Amino acid sequence: MIGGLLFSFWRFMEIITLIPTLGMLAYFVHQYQRSNLLTPNDILVLFIVSVLAAAWAILTVLRRKSTRDSAIFVSFIDLCFVGAFIAGVYELRNIANADCSNFSADNRFSVTIDNNGINGDAPSVRLNTNKECAMRKASFAFGIMNCIFFAITAFLLLFMHRKRKDDREVVTKETYRRRSHDSR
Repeated sequence: MIGGLLFSFWRFMEIITLIPTLGMLAYFVHQYQRSNLLTPNDILVLFIVSVLAAAWAILTVLRRKSTRDSAIFVSFIDLCFVGAFIAGVYELRNIANADCSNFSADNRFSVTIDNNGINGDAPSVRLNTNKECAMRKASFAFGIMNCIFFAITAFLLLFMHRKRKDDREVVTKETYRRRSHDSR
């Protein structure tokens, strides 16, 4: 029972992290398609893996009973997704060292003293973020998280399969035959 709860928890975590990844990568695929350009491999690989993984995660949550009955197969597919996410993260690896945001500040600072009190202008601080870079970096991070999550569910399924194998019930049927000792 605890294995089923843990499995469901980690599956929901996978779904929660796959949905934003799908949205961000779909944005890039749409932008490239609208510009009539080919989508780069680093985006396309992780996008395809995320779409398939999201469908698989939702399917296995909805069909939890059959997932538990075929735990070895589901565990194998989860390990395949671990490998696919590793490939997707590897393709997107160049974004890991990118600087997607920076702060800028004005050096102006003034203070005036008058009858109403002390008034001052503080330096303004602005955060400048490159949206596309930040979205790629977030997809990279979610891909790494999903590698770990799918590995956890694969090992949980192996544990659940082993536990079910050891819990075999032996049913014996005892029959009693009644003999009658009637004399004729």
